Amino acid sequence: MSEKYKVIDSTVPTFITITVVDWVNLFVRPVYCNILDESLNYCIKEKGLSVHAYVYMTSHIHLIVTAFAGELQNVIRDFKKHTSKKLVKAIQEHPESRREWLLRKFSFEAQKSGRAKNYKLWQDGFLPVILDTLEKIEQRVNYIHYNPIEAEIVFQERDYVNSSYRNYEEKNFVFCNVNVEPLW
Repeated sequence: MSEKYKVIDSTVPTFITITVVDWVNLFVRPVYCNILDESLNYCIKEKGLSVHAYVYMTSHIHLIVTAFAGELQNVIRDFKKHTSKKLVKAIQEHPESRREWLLRKFSFEAQKSGRAKNYKLWQDGFLPVILDTLEKIEQRVNYIHYNPIEAEIVFQERDYVNSSYRNYEEKNFVFCNVNVEPLW
């Protein structure tokens, strides 16, 4: 594994980005986002992952995470491997107008890389950025929650379903689908 993808201290909040190959817009259907929710919650419960903030964009996800029970890069590797299989299966089994194109694309990427067996859904790595000051943490949490507005998907952070914003909003008792541990 390249040094630029290693996390020195998994217990320090780390901003990561996990991207679909060639920035394919995959997360446009609830079924795919539900797989991410379930997989993150599994990693939280079984692998010691703490998710502090997140957003699913159409072609990538941003997370602020820590891992107290193991190395963060191992948890993320397992998350990517599991979600890749589940997402490909969902593409094959659920109504999807782009099914043939998506499967061809992910199959081509697997053949091109030579490292994946049938399909390669995620780009290599996850670009970790250690958030070792309160200023860095605040900046990245705000960046994550503002991302859907920047992309012109919604007008207000609270309107975006696939984000941890609601867990940070005061006097809001409708929380997101992932078991988030807010940083404040």
